[in-house]
Amino acid sequence: MASAWTDLVTVKEVREAASRIEGVALRTPLLPFPDLSEKLGGEVRLKCESLQKTGSFKMRGALNFLSRLTKGELGRGVITYSSGNHAQALAFAAGQSGVRAVAVMPTNAAQVKIDGARSLGAEVVLEGTTSIQRKTRAEAIADEEGLTVVPPFEHPFIIAGQGTVGLEIAQEWPEVDLVLAPIGGGGLISGIAVAVKALLPEVTVLGVEAKGAPTMHAALEAGGPVTLDGTDTIADGLKPVRVGDLTFLHAEALLDGVVLVEDDAILDATGLLLHDRKLVVEVSGAAVVGALLSHPNLTSGRRVAAVLSGGNLDRSILGRLSGGPG
Repeated sequence: MASAWTDLVTVKEVREAASRIEGVALRTPLLPFPDLSEKLGGEVRLKCESLQKTGSFKMRGALNFLSRLTKGELGRGVITYSSGNHAQALAFAAGQSGVRAVAVMPTNAAQVKIDGARSLGAEVVLEGTTSIQRKTRAEAIADEEGLTVVPPFEHPFIIAGQGTVGLEIAQEWPEVDLVLAPIGGGGLISGIAVAVKALLPEVTVLGVEAKGAPTMHAALEAGGPVTLDGTDTIADGLKPVRVGDLTFLHAEALLDGVVLVEDDAILDATGLLLHDRKLVVEVSGAAVVGALLSHPNLTSGRRVAAVLSGGNLDRSILGRLSGGPG
């Protein structure tokens, strides 16, 4: 089904979202990474959404969305479909107001994310393994129980909330040359591109996708969203089989390109961040550093802000992590 929205989110809407979530969502640090900077011949700073409340950037969009609902809508409760981080964010945001929250998550979701959503008060329903399967189940429950669907990426309120990540980067480091952020459904990269391109129009904004889940890359090549037959990547947050119609419109208008990265590079990056920078970052969030490691030309002579989108690392992956490339 095509999106009901065709207008791009504006930087004004991102600024308004920043005001709404201020004091609840954290303004996360933009940390230098001297060793990687020296290795790659540029300057790399890490936007640590892994340190955000509930462990990911998703908090921003969820808070902004719920702030726009009526008392009646909040009273009936909310529901989402998510691989995990958006579920936790919505549970937290709903809990701030005593609102019922239901999260439909995949049957193969990381246990740390299921436990996190439940501990924050969400009612968790497990359904299928693809984003389409859990979206269908969530919409059916919403119809039956009168809940408001809070989508993980395909909504202007979500995009505006996630755009506050880009707003903070532009405000804190106006000298930046390149901003990199991972792409799952496209809400984060869409919002970042809105803010950065409005405030720093000469800055390059690139999305990063797992090579086994190239949804936005395929959409940009095809001239519109396409549904992949499946995805194959260790990065669970980058696994949607289709980007949104609205997020595609933002990417088509504002994005400078998409970089694909292999799972091995993502794992190397996760280990590097853990051992060299002492940052616990989930593999989806480490994809941007994986892109820098496997495409060193991106950094050479440039100031690069890399968005670490989440920190909910699946403990079962720890045994597969090395210290990263020497």
